[in-house]
Amino acid sequence: MSSGTSDPRRLDKARRMRNFGMTFEDFTSDYMSVIGMLFSMFGLMMRMKWCAWIAIYCSCIGFASSRIQDDAKQIFSSYMLSISAVVMSYLQNPSPMTFPFTQ
Repeated sequence: MSSGTSDPRRLDKARRMRNFGMTFEDFTSDYMSVIGMLFSMFGLMMRMKWCAWIAIYCSCIGFASSRIQDDAKQIFSSYMLSISAVVMSYLQNPSPMTFPFTQ
C-alpha cells in the first residue's frame, strides 16, 4: 500500500457492452388472459363453479404480470368475464362448490 493513488482497474481493457438483438418478452399476461377467458366461458356454459374460480385466478395473474403498454381492454374484459362466470354460476346454483373428484 505504498501508493494510495494507484487504480487497479485496467481502462485499456474495458469494452462497451453490445446488445446482440436478443430481447426477452414475457407472454405470461397474454397466456393467463386467454386461459382465464377459456375457463370463464367453460364455467358459464357447463355451470362449473371451479372453472369460474380458476378463471378469476388466471385473470388476476394476467393483470399482475401485465405491463403498462399492454392492452387494458383485453385484461379488463377477461377479468369481468371471469367475475360474471362466478356470479352466474352461483345464481344458478347457490349451493356450495363441490369438486368433481370428491363425489
